Amino acid sequence: MSSDAPADEVLHRIESGVSWITLNRPEAMNAVTWDQRERVISLLAEASADPGVRAVVVTATGKGFCAGADLRGAPAAPGERVAGDVARMIRLGAQRLITAVLDCEKPVLAAVNGTAAGIGAHLALACDLVVAAESARFIEVFVRRGLVPDGGGAYLLPRLVGPQKAKELMFFGDAVPAAEAERLGLVNRVVPAEELEATAREWAERLAQGPTRALALTKQLVNASLDGGRAAALAAEATAQEINMTTADANEGVASFVERRSPKYLGR
Repeated sequence: MSSDAPADEVLHRIESGVSWITLNRPEAMNAVTWDQRERVISLLAEASADPGVRAVVVTATGKGFCAGADLRGAPAAPGERVAGDVARMIRLGAQRLITAVLDCEKPVLAAVNGTAAGIGAHLALACDLVVAAESARFIEVFVRRGLVPDGGGAYLLPRLVGPQKAKELMFFGDAVPAAEAERLGLVNRVVPAEELEATAREWAERLAQGPTRALALTKQLVNASLDGGRAAALAAEATAQEINMTTADANEGVASFVERRSPKYLGR
């Protein structure tokens, strides 16, 4: 089986240094298929490696951002299911998608146009910044199906809203409207639906004009800080600054300050 989604199911373009990744199965509320997942993972890896890409936007068409996982098109399991098969499926599937976002070396912005449920919610929450339309909703739908949250949900949510609120969202599976999501800290900004793309473009292009390597190192520091102790965090910070000071953008930033002018960052 090919690991490429049909071209029209994941739209992709690069504009002004921004890689736009758009889920395009509006008739299915953008429930993500196996092929789509593999394509998104591939595009995020390409964004990391391409110096011409300096920010990423993940968004979708229609009324849904991503209604969860659509298992159609997944490789058929050979024979009888045995212990370990489900864990392997989760590890190689949903967890790889979320990890691809967390580990992308460019800042990733989610532009959430509608319902983000299950793995769709986690796809948005793994992004570095989240802009949502007023009509967007976030749903930890797993409990409604008698399932444990996967795709990193029990890792992401407590870090965003604290353990008590995370349990409430996961135990009840109630829809969280965009305004409430913003109040809880799940979303950076809520805008009218007609302003979503323009707001995402404005933020992404600002990121794309920034010191790209410094942003990558900052992303790594913040993500890692929640997993380790103070000593490890401070050591990582010092190492990141050491690495960053070898970049052209760091030299430009210091020079522009001394020369009292706006910096012109090249992402290198």
